[in-house]
Amino acid sequence: MNLKPRDLLSRRGNPLELESLTGETGLDRVLPEADVASPGLVLAGYTDRFVPSRICALGETEVSYLVSLPDEARRQSITTLLGFDPPCVIITKGQSPPEPLLTVARERSIPVLRTSLKTAEFYRRIKPILEGAFAPRTTLHGSLADVYGVGLLFTGRSGIGKSECVLDLVERGHRLVADDAVIATKRGSILMGQGHELAAHHMEIRGVGLIDIPSLFGVRSVRHQKRIEVVVHLEDWNNAVDADRTGLMRQETTILDVVLPKVVVPLNPGKNLTVISEVVAMNHLLRLTGIDTAAVFNDRLIRRMREQRGLREYLQEDFE
Repeated sequence: MNLKPRDLLSRRGNPLELESLTGETGLDRVLPEADVASPGLVLAGYTDRFVPSRICALGETEVSYLVSLPDEARRQSITTLLGFDPPCVIITKGQSPPEPLLTVARERSIPVLRTSLKTAEFYRRIKPILEGAFAPRTTLHGSLADVYGVGLLFTGRSGIGKSECVLDLVERGHRLVADDAVIATKRGSILMGQGHELAAHHMEIRGVGLIDIPSLFGVRSVRHQKRIEVVVHLEDWNNAVDADRTGLMRQETTILDVVLPKVVVPLNPGKNLTVISEVVAMNHLLRLTGIDTAAVFNDRLIRRMREQRGLREYLQEDFE
């Protein structure tokens, strides 16, 4: 995603409270990094460690310093900073730009924006915006649903029934996130999934066509995004080799370097995939609380086998 200063200005609700002080100048420049830096040392003359590809934020300290300088020294300081060609300069706390910042910025086509937010609050708000824009992402073929608060990503060959399964889940009160194309974004150590904005929670059902889920089932039947927590892979019964029957051998898959649990469900006619999906979600929630049904059953079975073996050994040694 190529983020531009114009995107920051036009963001819905204007959370950064920005205005452009240089008009249309440089608003379509691409922001190359997801970091914001304070150029205080550069303004003071130390330039060795400066990273010019970051957004420059001028807080009250930087602006006060520039205002305190003689005219020629201020011009030299501003020219040195803008000579590095930063992608964007943002002045915080609604301060007036020191001369000749706007003049030099226009000459170099560098946009200068201003926010009414305090510097700390501005940093707090812009950080998640930049992280979201620069986060690694990929598009997955599958369907994503929120089942009991667990994000289930359904994968499998085309036509195997992913959309029909999610449609049945929606009818039972769960929520659709995305169908057919799921945009996965890495946020730290988690994976967030959402649909393409053009899809707008539409779903393709073979034999029926496109259907509008929120129009049919209400706005509570959809959500904009959801963390992907479990991958449910649907497999044809004939192709499902050595399907797990105990839950002791857990499978995993990796998406954007994030390791996710994977459940392979072999399909045959008459199988209630919707109920199985709900159980997968509930079982995942149970494991999060520290309860592993398969492991508990296995421990109980091993304990019983040991007890029986001890009893047999005692009877074999009893010669009375």
